Amino acid sequence: MYRADSAPAKSVQRYRDPERGGDSDGNWGNDHTLYRKARYAGRRDTPKGGPGGFLSIHTAARPRAGQAPGWSRILAPQYWPTWIGIGFLRLLALLPFSLMLAVGAVLGAILRRLPLNWVRIGRRNMELCLPELGSQARERLLNRHFASLGIALLEVPLAWWTPPARLARIISVEGAEHLREAQARGRGVILLTAHFTPMEMAGRMLCTVTPVNVLYRPTKNAALAYALGRCRCNLGVRPIPRDDIRALIAALKNNEVVWYAPDQSYRKKGAEMVPFFGIPAATNTLTSRIARMTGAAVLPYFVERLPGKRGYRAVIHPPLEDFPSDSPGADAERFHQLIEARVRAVPEQYLWIHRRFKGLCADYPDYYARQVPRPVQNQPQPS
Repeated sequence: MYRADSAPAKSVQRYRDPERGGDSDGNWGNDHTLYRKARYAGRRDTPKGGPGGFLSIHTAARPRAGQAPGWSRILAPQYWPTWIGIGFLRLLALLPFSLMLAVGAVLGAILRRLPLNWVRIGRRNMELCLPELGSQARERLLNRHFASLGIALLEVPLAWWTPPARLARIISVEGAEHLREAQARGRGVILLTAHFTPMEMAGRMLCTVTPVNVLYRPTKNAALAYALGRCRCNLGVRPIPRDDIRALIAALKNNEVVWYAPDQSYRKKGAEMVPFFGIPAATNTLTSRIARMTGAAVLPYFVERLPGKRGYRAVIHPPLEDFPSDSPGADAERFHQLIEARVRAVPEQYLWIHRRFKGLCADYPDYYARQVPRPVQNQPQPS
């Protein structure tokens, strides 16, 4: 299981066993006991994955004999509020699904009325991206968005601790055959998504199809990092720090599945100004370069929370054709257009509280200042 400290790593070999829930077509069961540990210490010299094969899932090792387990650190008094919060979330996992939705919506309504920067940022992003809506329509959308955020908080325990049988009643995953066909090529698979509010459910639903590597932003809270890692690894997730490109490429070359969301503001090496809702935004174009380097197939993957008590619907789309192209910026814009289409379909579920519109140069407008400028359309890229 994943730990927040710098313990050495092991690999876990996960395999499909028809007698215990998997099948010869490469479908995975929900029971994580299908997966068996292999005695490799930090090695990736394992058979490549694929239908009927193995997948290497990297997790943090248990302490060696004589090595401190780190409990004194994560149980320190400074982390007691974190553990209390995690315990409270565990209790919320026992709520019926309909009640969970109601409680989450109430929590979101409370957040909406607090003096938080999230409210101002969300309102501003909607003004920039959805100018065709009137101000009253955007305010109603903002209210629905915060209800969605409140539900998203309660989806954390739902995703982490819901038994497979209960989960199966509220989820549907379409397009798993596209993933299996792509992985049968033997060059790895990149699943591209965007930051919509049901992100935790998106990960849990994906794990019912295949183990997956997920890029994440490490947290400084050791107790939270331990809980996140343990819960996600138990479901079939291998967390990879978002800056560990070497591990990402190694996973793809081992024919594994990598899932990440490159839709947030990115201003490091390789960033380009790419239109998003018609406004240039600092964007990560690494996907094209990695796909070209590894030969991995690139498939869009989106999840939506269905109206009422209907649950969740995930769609794994066919691989993008002619991807990557000769222009990483054009590839990123192509994916942005897919995101825009999903945002217009379920606008309340997009993560509007992120400061998406940032530039790569000093003269880029500060859209989130108290007195904001007008949007700049088709701004030329900095030289």
